[in-house]
Amino acid sequence: MTARELADRVCRTLRGAGHQAYLVGGCVRDILLGRAPADYDVATDATPDRVQQLFPRSLAVGAQFGVIIVTEDSDGNDSAQVEVATFRSDIGYSDGRHPDRVVYATSPQEDVKRRDFTINALLLDPETNEVLDFVGGRDDLRAGIIRAIGRPADRFSEDKLRMVRAVRFAARFRYAIEAATFTAIVRLAPEIHQVSAERIRDEITKLLTEGAARRGFELLDEAHLLQEVLPEIARMKGVEQPPQFHPEGDVWIHTLLMLEKLQPGCSPTLAWGVLLHDVGKPPTFTPPSGPNGRIRFDEHVEVGTRMAEEICRRLRFSNEDTAQIAALVANHLRFKDAPQMKPATLKRFVRLERFEEHLELHRLDCSSSHGHLDNYDYVRRFLAETPPEQVHPPRLLTGDDLVRMGYMPGPSFKAILEAVEEAQLNGKLSSRGEAMQLVRDSFKRAP
Repeated sequence: MTARELADRVCRTLRGAGHQAYLVGGCVRDILLGRAPADYDVATDATPDRVQQLFPRSLAVGAQFGVIIVTEDSDGNDSAQVEVATFRSDIGYSDGRHPDRVVYATSPQEDVKRRDFTINALLLDPETNEVLDFVGGRDDLRAGIIRAIGRPADRFSEDKLRMVRAVRFAARFRYAIEAATFTAIVRLAPEIHQVSAERIRDEITKLLTEGAARRGFELLDEAHLLQEVLPEIARMKGVEQPPQFHPEGDVWIHTLLMLEKLQPGCSPTLAWGVLLHDVGKPPTFTPPSGPNGRIRFDEHVEVGTRMAEEICRRLRFSNEDTAQIAALVANHLRFKDAPQMKPATLKRFVRLERFEEHLELHRLDCSSSHGHLDNYDYVRRFLAETPPEQVHPPRLLTGDDLVRMGYMPGPSFKAILEAVEEAQLNGKLSSRGEAMQLVRDSFKRAP
């Protein structure tokens, strides 16, 4: 059963039991735009207790706010789910996210007033396909406008993350943000810090991976949100670069050009790696000195790697994602040395975790600056022409082998095994016997 089929079944069941029930929110917006909804929500006058009676397999994940998740197994594997919310009015938002008190309503007109933007407050009768619009959402869809419902300041005071969501929707749909809504965002931007780091991270990740990252970051900047959530990126503006390598402009423009090339659905770690790859340039900028001098960013990779790690920690990324994003920053300049690398060095380079992300970041970096893809093509050819068993050859010796050869366990084992692997990757030996002979010739056994 698909999510849409489940949503329709939920509405039929609720209506059969004497309740109102409509598809609501983003799924209706996407249906009207001819897009495939990512998920489906249902709004009803049935109370959470009543919803759970009608759907015994439901999950009370947000029952205190009138929200129940109805699930249904599909083919015994995937599980479709639909969020069912009781019509309600929300009273007070002391924490800037959750209502202090929920009052259940009896009509959809009351319910939509608490929602964020007009285009997300449409209801659809799944039986008749009639659209219920109490806030002018259809007109805003036609005009391409993101407009807060009611007073924008009230909607943003209820949940400050809505300011970033307004930017994301405007970028994703290529809409304009309505003037009063935009003015409220600019005025309230400093209050975004009331939102948890995790929620900000997730919203920016969506912005980066939905196919409109450049416009999203331009809008974040125009709305004064960028300097609040990612001041390190805001500092890229106006930081000049050597024109012979970066004819496109400053660090900010270069980064925007790369963001523009990110494909919808791209890896979140790649997207963040692109965003942060030059984050170390503003603090390491050195102007030209002397008649033949040029702009320099000495150690910007090392500085940028540390900054990327700090940003990831601040935004509560997982350790795994933090490591990958930092690795993308740390290694993004190594491609220029690829043609001169020893075979062993190049093989270790392409063995980096998720190397395809490193390769794609390099391609985006070059195509958004000087345009030369020689090193990218060189690495691609190497990967295509080199058998995997040569890139990841089986180990010829282990620590146990060294013990049997009469070597005493200790710190030297690491150096010995690395020397064996280096020779193996460079094609100087290929057998266990050759490896043992190399060890005997190069490392003395303790007396």
